[in-house]
Order: sequence, then C-alpha cells, then structure tokens
Amino acid sequence: MTFLPIVARELRVTARKRSTYWLRTGAGLAIIVLGTWMFLMLQSEGRPPHELALPLFAVLTGSAVLYALLSGVLSTVDCLSAEKREGTLGLLFLTDLKGYDVVLGKLAANSLNALYAVLAVVPMLAIPLLMGGVAPGEFGRMGLVAVNTMFFSLALGMWASAMSRSGRKAAGLTLVLLLLITAGMPAYGAWLGYAGKGARWEKLCMLPSAGFSYAMAFASMYKLKAREFWESVALIHSLGWVCLALASVIAPRTWQDKPPGVQQLRWRGRWQAWSYGSQIERHAFRTRLLEANAFFWLAARARLKPALVWGTLGLIACGWAWGLAKFKREWLNEPTYFLTGLLLNGLLKIWFATEAGRQLAEDRTHGSLELLLSTPLTVQDILRGQWLALKRQFLGPLVIVLAAFFLFMLASDTDMSKDEHRMWVSLWAGGMVMLLADLTALYWVGMWHGLTAKSPNHAVAANWVSILVSPYLAYLLVVLMGALISLGSEFELGWEFFLGLLFALGLAADLWFGTRARVRILNQFRQAAALRYAGRPGWWKTWLGSQGNPSP
Repeated sequence: MTFLPIVARELRVTARKRSTYWLRTGAGLAIIVLGTWMFLMLQSEGRPPHELALPLFAVLTGSAVLYALLSGVLSTVDCLSAEKREGTLGLLFLTDLKGYDVVLGKLAANSLNALYAVLAVVPMLAIPLLMGGVAPGEFGRMGLVAVNTMFFSLALGMWASAMSRSGRKAAGLTLVLLLLITAGMPAYGAWLGYAGKGARWEKLCMLPSAGFSYAMAFASMYKLKAREFWESVALIHSLGWVCLALASVIAPRTWQDKPPGVQQLRWRGRWQAWSYGSQIERHAFRTRLLEANAFFWLAARARLKPALVWGTLGLIACGWAWGLAKFKREWLNEPTYFLTGLLLNGLLKIWFATEAGRQLAEDRTHGSLELLLSTPLTVQDILRGQWLALKRQFLGPLVIVLAAFFLFMLASDTDMSKDEHRMWVSLWAGGMVMLLADLTALYWVGMWHGLTAKSPNHAVAANWVSILVSPYLAYLLVVLMGALISLGSEFELGWEFFLGLLFALGLAADLWFGTRARVRILNQFRQAAALRYAGRPGWWKTWLGSQGNPSP
C-alpha cells in the first residue's frame, strides 16, 4: 500500500487551485507594503538605516508570527468536521486507511496555503538583515518561530476539528485555546511572579506561548535566556505532535452517529432547559416571536445569546472597576479610555459580523434554506426576521457602548490644548458614527455572504475582510503612497488628514460593500441560494462584483 496516499492525493488537488498561488503572492505583497510603510515612517525621524532595522524587523516578524498563530483557525478547523457532517469521513475508514493517513492528508491539503504564505514572507524578513542591526541568528530564529507556531496552530485546529461536528464550535474551541495558551497562561504566570509565588511556575506558564518564544528570539533576550528559547520551541513543537496524535486516534472513533447514553441525555436535557427554557417557557417564547416574524423565531431561539453579550460587557466592566479601585485616579486617563473604547468597538463589531449571516449560512449548508424558500415567507420576511434577531441580541449592548464612548469623549484632560481637545472629540464622534455605519454594512454583507459562501466560517471571514479589514489596508496603502510622494519635501500633514482619511475610507467601504450587498440580496436572493448547485465564479469576480447575475 502507498505510504500516506491521502497526502499525495490532497496535494495534487490543492496544486490545481488558483488560490494556492494567489495567496502566497498576496502574502508577499502585503509584507512588502507593510515593510515599506514602516520604513518610510521610521525614516522620517532621520535615523540611520542600521537603527531602523530592528524595529522594522520586529514589526514584520510579529505580523508573520501572528498570521501563523491564527492559521489553524483559518485553515484546518473545519476539514474533518465538514467530512463528518457530509457523511464522507466514514467512507474513508471503510478502506485500509488509518487515522493518521486521513489526518495527515487533510493537514497537508488545508495547511499548504498557510505554509506558502509564511514561506513567502520569510525571505522578506532578510531585508532588515541586509540593513544591519539584525544578526543572522536572529533571522534564523524568527523564521523557526514562525514555522513552528504555524505547525502548532494547524495541529490544534485538526484536533478541534476531530472533536466536533460543527465548524463553528471547532473554530471557537481553537481560538479559545490559542488565546489561553498564548496570552492567558503567560498573564497568569506574570501574576504569580508579581505575587512572589514561585518563579518556576511563572516559567512553566510562559514556555507554551508563541509570544514568549518570539520575544526570546531577539538577540538581546537570547543571550540571556537561550535555553528557555529552545525549551519553548521544543514544547510548542511537541504539543503540535500531541494534537496530531490525538486527532489520529479520535477521528476514526467519532465519525459514527452513536446513540447518547443516559448520562449524556441527562446533561443534554439540562443544557437545553437552560438555553431554551422549560416547555412552558419555550411555548410562550415561540408564540411571542412567531407573532412578530417566523424567521425571527428561527434565528433567535437560543435565549442565552443576549445574555452572553451582556455577560461579556459585565466582565469588561468588572475589569474596569478593578483597575479604578486599584489605581484610583491614575486609571482615569486618555490611554485607558482609548484602549477600553478600542476593545468595546472591536468586540461588538466582530461579534455582530459573526452572527449577521450565520443562520442563513447554516440553513444553506444543511439544505433547509430550500425548505424556507418553499414556504409563504418572502425575502423581506427573512431579512426582517434576521434584523429583529440581531436587534434583540445587540441593541442594548450597543446603547451602553455608545453611552460609554460619549462619556469618554467628555472625560478629556483639562490640561489638553485646544487642538488636542478637538482631535479627541473628533476621534470619539467619528468612532460612534463609524460603529453605527459598520454594523449596518455588516448586516447586509453578512447576509449576502451567508447566501453565497462555501461554509459558515467562510461567510464570517468574508464579512470581516470586507468591512473590518479592507479599509485599514487601503489606509496603509494611501499613507504609503503619500509618504513616497512627499519624500524630500518639508510638507507635513496634520492629524485632521489622517483621521479624516481613516473615517472616509471606512465609510466608503460601508457604502460600497453594504449597498452592493443590499441590492443583490433584494434582487437576487433566490438565485444566490441556488448557487449551491452551480459553479462558482472566481473570487475576484465575486469580491469586485464583476459577475453580473448569479445563475442557478
């Protein structure tokens, strides 16, 4: 029998995809743009090239390690769970294939693009090396950290995918574990060190973190703690192999639809009663929602969704109260206000974008969207029901966040100059307007991608990229072009230009993507739903809208 036959097959299939080549080109182009922008910004300070090399190297390598850390969430979390949902994973295990054959084959296919992207970026990291100020050993260690981090993230995604049938749950589990290992454990270790409860435990909490190995790779830290760097790299690499081994053992044993046991049924009933209420409560809740809109009930059946948003805001409020009690008036300053506002703004937008098209995407994946479209429900009823569900989940928290932004705007330091105060007020006023505009655009774009994306996870990712990522990429590109044009010139732009440009690009993205998605949904809803059974246009046609009408 051929050794690892799935790997060879999956690699041949992936090699035929256009995205395999476009992604590595885009990754190289992105790092070139970011590096050029950083170089020009640092060069404006008049420092020699060898002094610019280290901060430029830190930014580029940090971006590469961050992408590698998230590669599991982007690439491997739904590869095995999708096979389970479609009922094809069991067919593979009817052959002589072993668990590791399937796991390594799926890993090879789904990680190839991520690997190409990281490998395309690594040569660009040598530019600071040629500028001086960065040692060759530093360059080699950073490349090792990026590839090692990517391997661990992909392996963790494979394990989560083997554990779950839902791609959304697998993605959430992977993201939570990555945050816990990368940030949570080091924070706990730092607290232990601060409390004087043992340096040994502090070190053990730091070693599994990719951020720790990244920090230790710099020459200044490596000279002091070379052994800890290699221990961290070895531990992270070992954890990756442990995840792959667990996935290989779990995958052949979890594809069957096994009847639940008594204990499992008991816990499932408790969770259902907690999430949806008792039979009387469910009946009353269902009656109330169905009277408003049938799709509203379908999208808002889980009563805990609003409670989760309120609970998250409550945790942030508790953290804020703790900081205020510990640091007193030192806590009440502009950096604290800005970071809190940034956290609330990003959290609300990302959560809203995740929920906007989720119900449609899941219905389309499960084949129930066709049943909905065969009922008397109109497209307007579906859109209104989804809007009511989002309103029920996010309206109250949105009002609280806007009120917090308004208070932060009023709480500026009295020692500010008139120009600084005007910038502060403009920042918060523009942020509130952008929050409302982004949420509106995220609703329409999320609904459209929920209809057309390959999976719910792809729909969420497309929504994020369109509204939350593309304006900032355009902003960096415009600033880069402006810096190139103004080389050798003494003309300097004020904060009004940069802040206005950021808000203008954000509003332009909202209008462009949101308006086009709204027009398409209202005019092509049923045709887009039928694209599940037809060939798809290229991604660039879909993104730019050059594909006119979707045809069934």
